[in-house]
Amino acid sequence: MKYILMALFIISPFALAQKKNVKYVYKKYEKFDFDSIDVTGNQASPGDLSISPRFQKKFRNKIPERKNFNKEMKRALDSLR
Repeated sequence: MKYILMALFIISPFALAQKKNVKYVYKKYEKFDFDSIDVTGNQASPGDLSISPRFQKKFRNKIPERKNFNKEMKRALDSLR
């Protein structure tokens, strides 16, 4: 008796599970009017996102400042001639 009940419990899901041919039909064309769509809700983040100035690090320029590039300009003109 136990074996018959076990066999029924094992076989029954396979007997009930039948493959159905499901065919999905999608719309060929759909037009959205974004001007008429209204979104309602609450704003979860603050409107003004800014960085606090105390956390900004100022880096020193490691390239020395040069006021005169005449030598390089003359060299470039000489190489063009």
